[in-house]
Amino acid sequence: MDKQFAVKVEDGRKGVDGEPSVGPIYRNLLAKDGFPPLDSDLKTTWDVFRNSVEKYPNNKMLGWRELVDGSWGPYIWKTYKTVYEEVLHAASAIRASGIGAGCKVGIYGSNCPQWIVAMEACNAQSYISVPLYDTLGPGAVNFILDHAEVDVVFVQDKKVKELLNPECTHTQRLKLIVCFTSMKEEEKEKADSMGIKSYSWSEFLHMGSKNPSDLQTPKASDICTIMYTSGTSGDPKGVILTHENTTTNIRGVDLFMEQFEDKMTVDDVYLSFLPLAHILDRIIEEYFFRNGASVGFYHGNINELREDMMELKPTFLAGVPRVLERIHEGVLKGLEEVNPRRRKIFSILYNYKLRWMKAGYKQKYASPLADLLAFRKVKNRLGGRIRLIVSGGAPLSREVEEFLRVTSCAFVLQGYGMTETCGLATLGFPDEMSMLGAVGSPFVYTDMRLEEVPEMGYDPLADPPRGEICLRGKTSFAGYYKNPELTNEVMQDGWFHTGDIGEMQPNGVLVIIDRKKHLIKLSQGEYIALEYLEKVYGITPIVEDIWVYGDSFKSSLIAVVVPNKEQAEKWALQNGFKVSWSELCKLRQLKDYIISELKSTAQRNKLRGFEHIKGIIMEERTFEEEKDLLTATLKKRRDKLLNRYKVGIDNLYTSFTVNKR
Repeated sequence: MDKQFAVKVEDGRKGVDGEPSVGPIYRNLLAKDGFPPLDSDLKTTWDVFRNSVEKYPNNKMLGWRELVDGSWGPYIWKTYKTVYEEVLHAASAIRASGIGAGCKVGIYGSNCPQWIVAMEACNAQSYISVPLYDTLGPGAVNFILDHAEVDVVFVQDKKVKELLNPECTHTQRLKLIVCFTSMKEEEKEKADSMGIKSYSWSEFLHMGSKNPSDLQTPKASDICTIMYTSGTSGDPKGVILTHENTTTNIRGVDLFMEQFEDKMTVDDVYLSFLPLAHILDRIIEEYFFRNGASVGFYHGNINELREDMMELKPTFLAGVPRVLERIHEGVLKGLEEVNPRRRKIFSILYNYKLRWMKAGYKQKYASPLADLLAFRKVKNRLGGRIRLIVSGGAPLSREVEEFLRVTSCAFVLQGYGMTETCGLATLGFPDEMSMLGAVGSPFVYTDMRLEEVPEMGYDPLADPPRGEICLRGKTSFAGYYKNPELTNEVMQDGWFHTGDIGEMQPNGVLVIIDRKKHLIKLSQGEYIALEYLEKVYGITPIVEDIWVYGDSFKSSLIAVVVPNKEQAEKWALQNGFKVSWSELCKLRQLKDYIISELKSTAQRNKLRGFEHIKGIIMEERTFEEEKDLLTATLKKRRDKLLNRYKVGIDNLYTSFTVNKR
């Protein structure tokens, strides 16, 4: 019998009187007799930070790089004690500015030490932190400032311009702006003209040091943050998370980690590049602070992430699938540059190690010789010290996960969760090949079940059990801010309805297979899961990124494809085309070649005929380069993409009609 990773605490039941069927309730094995007690010493996130300062005052806490003579220098570090002193000064300065407990404090900018100091200052004085999206324009920022009733904003220097943009009309409600560094004189004058006090970072901390105040620390039930999720369309939703949500999460990870031989230590180092305005990075950093470990911030350019890795040498890496796919592509690119004999040896060693891992051997014992001869080079590309790689935000393809498990010389696992679950709902186990392609079992403080989705044919009582993933537990959010209708829509009988479709494996492990809201029906009546197809087609080597589109009044799918520059230029060279990148992306022959490669991918993955892409629009710029096309977690904003490419889409469908005549 397969090893079990979850326990069934209640049977499922068939729906009656039009009610949907629901599957059994599953729990983590650590919670089979009920959720474990919480840590009485860690009731709030302020407790987490303060306790670590007492235990590890001289440990490195926050690291960053500075630009020196046009190049990025080595990491510079602040200790826990130094950060604590800055936090006290910042907290006192906010209080001295007349801001009372419970007020909303916005934080707007890229990940950096000042971001964390501002966050901890909020925790110290019972303020509610409201992250503002670094990756979105003033439209979302303007909405959040008004909707959350923000009084104070800590802001990165290059974001001040957007904050003071006339289109960001709700900036006028602010009482205070504090820059991570310093503001330009004309920006200070503009803020003054709006009646807003403005300070540089050093000025603000100095004011706090001269006006110390007693801390008004929060209770466990108090709101810690209102974290806005961008969604893929419409206005952002303000997810209310309490201090208890966060500390419960931290306690759960503590209990989870106790099961394993490899423990987290004060020497662990995390590379922070996912937005701190997103729950995944925020929770990981909170857990690192809990353990007196170190967080180093990337220098701000995601395309130069490898350079930060080589300098920081992190032990832990968390990324969304697109980031891990790039690592995978980088290794494959390196393999193409070596001679065929060495490629063959790499392949033999890969399959040899994979075979032993599938036989149950731990990653580090499966083939030390293969690690020494081939895979340590992959590990060195990641800085040389990586012990754990976690993927979240969207399902990671089985192919990429397997590749990284074999070649990275590190644990690789997936987790599943969202802002509404404070980041974690399920988590994979290291060294368990049965979890390949899965997102793990229920988290320690989470109940999980599947609910029937009849219009999609998903039944939690069938074999295999499939349905909408529903969650409840101590990490579940307190509701959407000022939106009881939406809260009631997703919270039914105490269960949070995620909108994601899962399949429960016999061993209690969950696989994400679909998305309820991103399902479309083509004109012939067939349902299509767009995100799943993007994941499948995205593995095609000639494809850098892809957005799949279908119209319910049409019978075929089309896509916008960003070609992989290196692969496309290699094809052009082989086929005698000497043109610029822009001209290459307009070439009909390249378009035909990409369509043929997409067809091959579809056939290899046994996609049905109506899931094949019949036509494409080629885009020379990545979606990340185009403002507002992606969310903060690199998910595609389908409404924005449709607006951007509507003319091309209409022309493509028209050409299909003409060609049929």
